[in-house]
Amino acid sequence: MNAHAATARAERTQPVHIGDHLREWRQRRHLSQLDLAGDAEISARHLSFVETGRAAPSREMVLKLAERLEVPLRERNVLLVAAGFAPAFPQRSLDDPALKSARQAIDLVLKAHEPNPALAYDRHWNLVTANRMVAPLLEGIPARLLGQPINILRLAFHPEGFAPRTVNLAEWSAHLLERLHRQCEATADPELLKLYQELKAYKMPARSGPISADNVAIPFKLRSAGGEVLSFISTTMVFGTPVDITLQELALETFFPADDLTAERMRQMAASLA
Repeated sequence: MNAHAATARAERTQPVHIGDHLREWRQRRHLSQLDLAGDAEISARHLSFVETGRAAPSREMVLKLAERLEVPLRERNVLLVAAGFAPAFPQRSLDDPALKSARQAIDLVLKAHEPNPALAYDRHWNLVTANRMVAPLLEGIPARLLGQPINILRLAFHPEGFAPRTVNLAEWSAHLLERLHRQCEATADPELLKLYQELKAYKMPARSGPISADNVAIPFKLRSAGGEVLSFISTTMVFGTPVDITLQELALETFFPADDLTAERMRQMAASLA
């Protein structure tokens, strides 16, 4: 199925009533009515009535069921509106004064991670901010691929982006696709489904075999403009208890040198930027 067809299908199947929403999320989480009812401490009969429209849930029940189903905050607002209630979770810009402390925390993490690269991106993998060590790695990438917003995954897969410079492209692209697939399964976001189909259309080399038992993580191996191979392992951080949509959907990716050569080159790069 191509990206357009996937998006059109998602739009056609968008639920309308609260019961349809709940049933879809329950099925996505592979839970029976009995399982969810037990988790939410209600009767399976009552949950069945809610899903079929024979009973109207309270605002508290909608939120409780959404929590048990691990529904993203953005979609919890959709559930509330479908049930006739006002949205409960705000979405603010990172420049909003209410998010000042969160923005300071993001900037602190990114700055403290130097001389290694670190960045923050939104739910669609669009770059939000980055520390100064990311820019040198973009050297040689066409300016048209760096227009706003910069989509990190498109940049990783594009034949004029990082793809031809990624030494272990087969392993790294498969890893990124698996992450995106899990995100699609968890959120059912139409834009992510469209992005997944778009990236799958790129012809990537097949994995040569299983990951070596000596590896502790799949590294990102990038050939620098000077021809050296820089090797990184990455970690992803999210806010632990967000009640704002923007914060819940924000992720920080930090890259650590996987070998001594990379560590030394990053220190040299940082010194040249000082």
